[in-house]
Amino acid sequence: MAAIRNPFVAGQFYPGTSQALAKMIESMTDKTVKQEDAIGALSPHAGYIYSGPVAGSVFASMKPRKNYVIIGPNHTGMGEAFGLSTSSSWKTPLGDVPVNKELADRIKENSKYIKSDDLSHEAEHSIEVQLPFLQSVAKNFSFVPISVSYAGLDAYESVGRDIAKAVKDLKMAKDVAVIASSDMTHYESQASAKKKDSVAIESILKLDESELFKNITKYDITMCGFAPAIIMIVAAKELGARSAKLVKYQTSGDVSGDFSSVVGYAGIIII
Repeated sequence: MAAIRNPFVAGQFYPGTSQALAKMIESMTDKTVKQEDAIGALSPHAGYIYSGPVAGSVFASMKPRKNYVIIGPNHTGMGEAFGLSTSSSWKTPLGDVPVNKELADRIKENSKYIKSDDLSHEAEHSIEVQLPFLQSVAKNFSFVPISVSYAGLDAYESVGRDIAKAVKDLKMAKDVAVIASSDMTHYESQASAKKKDSVAIESILKLDESELFKNITKYDITMCGFAPAIIMIVAAKELGARSAKLVKYQTSGDVSGDFSSVVGYAGIIII
């Protein structure tokens, strides 16, 4: 664990300079909102111009913690199904964020699914785009990045329990929040996206991971990070979560004005 992971989408999904990035995040983060002591969260990962206001609302609503486990979908299909980055830190234009090796190692030891793997993170943006928002609200934090491809409900639930057990083993329950990175429905009309997304959001707000898994298939909901969301819900409940709150929902159409083909973005905190 030595290499620094360099940003892959800086200058594309978000500004590539620290000054421009900090300015953009500040415009999307309301520092006056009440902060909840959230154990988990769902945050989107598109270009900031589209999903940034939702991500900003999520992180502004959470009391900062010292550590985060960030679980993102693997859009590239490269690497392991459950890939744990071996980098010592991840670089963004706002600085380097250290990986918590102790927590990462304990999670890997606990899980028969999670493997050390950098290929799944190499050209992936879903975890990277969360970091600058966290850097703007939480100082001196570390994190554990886990990339997830398709498996099954049993595997996702197992990984969620494995993460929670590692956190408890290390007596870090008050110091860790679990973030699931996901966009919602992709490339459908505004009306269709909102209808489908409301079904998925309802399952998440009920903290019902199996219902979410069933509804993704039943209603053909193209939520790219449903697996990270399931893992996060299971882990958060194991760590004491009892409720969830939708802090913001919007679509790309709300920004672009094109409502014929949109992507949905939901921001949810788990308390």
